[in-house]
Amino acid sequence: MDLEIIKTDCPKDLPSEHPLPFGKYFTDYMFEMDYTAGTGWHDARILPYGPLSLDPSCMVFHYAQEIFEGLKAYRHGDGSVWLFRPEDNFKRLNNSALRMSMPEVDIDFCLSALKKLVSMDSRWVPEEENASLYIRPFMIATDCALGVHASATYRLCIIMSPSGSYYKNGITPIRIGIEERDVRAVRGGTGGAKCGGNYGGSIRASEKAKLDRCDQVLWLDGVERKYIEEVGSMNIMFKIGDKLVTPELSGSVLPGITRDSILRIASSWGIPVEERKVSVDEIVAGIASGHVSEVWGTGTAAVVSPVGELFYEGKVLTVGDGSIGQLTSRLYDELTGIQWGTKPDSFGWMTAVK
Repeated sequence: MDLEIIKTDCPKDLPSEHPLPFGKYFTDYMFEMDYTAGTGWHDARILPYGPLSLDPSCMVFHYAQEIFEGLKAYRHGDGSVWLFRPEDNFKRLNNSALRMSMPEVDIDFCLSALKKLVSMDSRWVPEEENASLYIRPFMIATDCALGVHASATYRLCIIMSPSGSYYKNGITPIRIGIEERDVRAVRGGTGGAKCGGNYGGSIRASEKAKLDRCDQVLWLDGVERKYIEEVGSMNIMFKIGDKLVTPELSGSVLPGITRDSILRIASSWGIPVEERKVSVDEIVAGIASGHVSEVWGTGTAAVVSPVGELFYEGKVLTVGDGSIGQLTSRLYDELTGIQWGTKPDSFGWMTAVK
């Protein structure tokens, strides 16, 4: 497929705000590509960033056929620009598409188009420390008709936003609230897909968590309400004894790319890794006894986010002494070092753009 390039006559000024906020500013260009049943993907183009024109009857508005991804581009010390595991993001996009009865994309073509897009917008990749260019691919159903069925037409877009460090005042532990009423997903549902409905349904619990001075929500399973699954925008991990333990991918937990990276790094260091069911009772008792000594989240935005406190059944549970654990800090330093090019990329995760 050819890739049409439409240049802008009015490049934007780069944002002067520092530190850069997340998701507020957008680059000069975006990528679009359309799908029609019987034809396949067509009309791939890079064009100036701007509004989408969609009919009010467009199916995405009514039946939520929508999926998305999140990844980053990093500027290394020599000025070069790199992507972190982009093929895996497009693989996960395809897995989400299968769950939502949407068309898969050609990973090689999308990666080539993404590299071209980032290259054209390379001046937007921040030079400031710990900042990066956040990249958001998303696919929506575009049939103009009411009625619950799979759309015959779709649009894939990629937009990009320069973003500063997730930690405004340095990496600091957060408090997460264990949700006791709402559930995020159940096995057989869409929890393993990255679709907007999973996040829209989580907002009520997130707003409640803020009232308890929590930064995010920790979800329990939707059946027995006793097994830990994931945080609102991250996977969750625990240091239990000498092991790294994380909830298994049972179909209701998003298979995080950062999650996989952390598990592979820890394994390479000889740290025992367990992916299994983790009950909330085990964690509560382990924190009390000191057997659970560290808790942290993993995700694209924060990379590694230390958890200092859990809020559960009206009580605050302090993890260790509430500070960043040694393993948490080591994992954060290792993965961010790979991403920013200050540590060797022994796993072959980085893809050069220019």
